[in-house]
Amino acid sequence: MATILITGVDLFFRGRLDVMLGSQHRLTSIESTELPDLVIADVSRIDPDEVVNAYPEVPIVGFTNHTDTEGLQRARAAGVDRVVVRSALSKRAGDIVAELVA
Repeated sequence: MATILITGVDLFFRGRLDVMLGSQHRLTSIESTELPDLVIADVSRIDPDEVVNAYPEVPIVGFTNHTDTEGLQRARAAGVDRVVVRSALSKRAGDIVAELVA
């Protein structure tokens, strides 16, 4: 079971992630003092550079909607480990998490 930090994610999508991942993993927020095994960040709502700097040794999944090409590019430039569009994360969250926390 991995501890996954969810940051910048709206309440609706967090609920979806909780349903998709919650039984296999523990989701936390930035208020947690525990170092996560993985970070999932909405790069349209937070600065990907800040997340990469805050968690340099932790794999990071950055996502945004498919029309936010600037956000996707910023995340890649910041060094986010996996950059995906929101719909791909919705469909493949379990697989993406498994690949990065293996």
